[in-house]
Amino acid sequence: MKRKAIISGFSKLSREEKMEKMAELTGSAERIKSQLDSFRLKNKEQQDLLDEISENTLSNFYLPFGVAPNFLINEKLYHIPMVTEESSVIAAASRSAKFWADHGGFHARVISVIKSGQVHFLWNGKKDRLLELLPELKFELYRATKELTRNMRQRGGGIQGIKLVDLTGEMDNYYQLHVTFDTIDSMGANFINSCLEQMAQTMRKFFKYFEELSEEERNCEIIMSILSNYTPDCLVECSVECSLEELNSIHPGLSGREFAEKFLKASKIAELDVYRATTHNKGIFNGIDAVALATGNDFRAIEANGHVWASKTGKYKSLTQASISYNRFRYQLTIPLSLGTVGGLTSLHPLAKFGLELLGKPSAKELMMITAAAGLSNNFGALRSLVTTGIQQGHMKMHLSNLLNTLKADYEEKKQALEYFAHKTVSYSEVEAFIKSIRTKLQ
Repeated sequence: MKRKAIISGFSKLSREEKMEKMAELTGSAERIKSQLDSFRLKNKEQQDLLDEISENTLSNFYLPFGVAPNFLINEKLYHIPMVTEESSVIAAASRSAKFWADHGGFHARVISVIKSGQVHFLWNGKKDRLLELLPELKFELYRATKELTRNMRQRGGGIQGIKLVDLTGEMDNYYQLHVTFDTIDSMGANFINSCLEQMAQTMRKFFKYFEELSEEERNCEIIMSILSNYTPDCLVECSVECSLEELNSIHPGLSGREFAEKFLKASKIAELDVYRATTHNKGIFNGIDAVALATGNDFRAIEANGHVWASKTGKYKSLTQASISYNRFRYQLTIPLSLGTVGGLTSLHPLAKFGLELLGKPSAKELMMITAAAGLSNNFGALRSLVTTGIQQGHMKMHLSNLLNTLKADYEEKKQALEYFAHKTVSYSEVEAFIKSIRTKLQ
């Protein structure tokens, strides 16, 4: 097989030149140009903005922007924007939200909002000497970042603390400066990284020019300075609760107590078994990621954060806890969520701005609670289906339209298929056979 040639200077090419290069690899230039152009916005100003958000942009990749209505959170009603390609996510969230709106709603609270970053460095001197220098070093670090933090401090945030972490037992001479931040309504990645990089520069000068240090003690090697996407102190809790009798309507043939006890066992399995825990938590992130995308937040950082939190005991477990006590059912999600409502894509992307407007322009704390409710709602919906009808019945019903579009079904074929599969199991092979039977009859 012939090896493809390396493309040099691709980022410097015009969009048209980039498309020509891609056409050489994939086929007809005219077909590709037409297809890519069809997904570009007619509004040139908005398209230019999208082009500059990323690198080597050829077109836009659309995902559905939908709404899951009727989320009653802390006695306030929200209609939550969600961006997702998975057909059952918004349906499951909406169904769960409607049920809980009639049974007390979601109760959420932000436990803490602290984020962190580290300056990783090697120092050859003795730890006791480093501890002696720490107060003066901290003073210099705060002074060096005073201008960077001015605006954040005026809003009530900024650097919350600096501490030395000794990891010389893990790697020779390895220490960290662990710095904590409150970034108020911004996610804060750029702010945190700017502060940390300034601290790294200050440390280099501090150790190099501090007169009382020996030659060995002047040798401070900065490895890197970077925020951490693990934010165990940026934490939100969300729960739902009702009497067992209120669960009587969940599924025909199951009393509220029977449903709750079965639900509890399923939840417990996700605590015990890592295979089940992974899929269980994925159901939570179905909702969380969809809200993150719709509001311009970083779903990749959110997922990484949540999965580490799920492993905090040394074993990967579910992020939720279910309980039955005094004839009442309770389901709770506790998760670290680092979100922003100002800056970045939240201010740039027009649909992200609209998503936040739809939510009433929430603060970062409010968005944490909304997002946690979406995650808990999706997970409750999934577990509800698993312990009653099974996951495929509802999921494949929602997926039916995708299958019909894949088979290029027309309006009449779709209408007949929806009627035929209303009470039948949906699978690709069954749908394909049904469409073929319709077409055969017409020949």
